[in-house]
Amino acid sequence: MQTYGQYCALAKALDVVGGRWTFLIVRELLIRGACRYTDLRKGLPTIATNLLADRLRELEEAGVVQSEFAPPPVATTLFRLTSRGQELEPILLQLGSWGAPLLAKAAKSDAFCSHWMSLPLKLRLKDQAPDRPPIRNELRTGDEPLTIETRDGEVHTRPGAARDPDLVLSGAPQVVLGLLLGKLNFSAARSAGLRHKGRPKVLARFRPTTSA
Repeated sequence: MQTYGQYCALAKALDVVGGRWTFLIVRELLIRGACRYTDLRKGLPTIATNLLADRLRELEEAGVVQSEFAPPPVATTLFRLTSRGQELEPILLQLGSWGAPLLAKAAKSDAFCSHWMSLPLKLRLKDQAPDRPPIRNELRTGDEPLTIETRDGEVHTRPGAARDPDLVLSGAPQVVLGLLLGKLNFSAARSAGLRHKGRPKVLARFRPTTSA
C-alpha cells in the first residue's frame, strides 16, 4: 500500500481508502452487505480482477473488510465490512451528495447499476408519516430492480424486486432519480418517458418538495 508519509489524520485515512476503486468497493459492501467476489465484479464492471483482489487484500489488512468462508449451499468466500468499515457510510453519503450535480454531465457511455441509486436516495428521502403503515416501491431502470420501503420513520433500500409493491416506477435512471429527488414533478417525468403501475400518491410519503 502506498503512503503519503504524513503525520496527519486525513493523510492516514487516504493511505487506507484513497486508492482508485477503494471507495466503490466499500459502496458495494455497504449496499449489498456480504458479497461474493463475483458479486463485487458485477457491481464494478470495469475493474481488473487482479486490482480488485489487491484492493480487497489491502482493505482486509487495514481492518476495513473481513472475509469468511460460507458453508454449503453457498460454499464460497464472502466479503463484508467490519465495524470500522461501516463507519465510512456517512462519508460516502456526503461524497455522493457532493457529486450529485456532476451527474448532469455524465457521459452516455457511463456504466450504470440500479443499486447505485441507494446512497443518494438514503441521504435525501425521509419518511414524512412515520405513524402510517409501511409502503413498498419498486424502481426499474434497466437492470436489477431496486426496492424502496418506507416504515417506522425510515426509508430503506435493497437490490431486488419488491413484494406486492404499492408503486412501480420504470424509466431512464436520470428520470426516475429526478422524480424521487424532487427535481421533476410527475407530469414532467411522464413526458420524459416515465412509466408507472400503482398509486403515485404514495410518493408524498418520502419524496422531497418538487422544484420543477
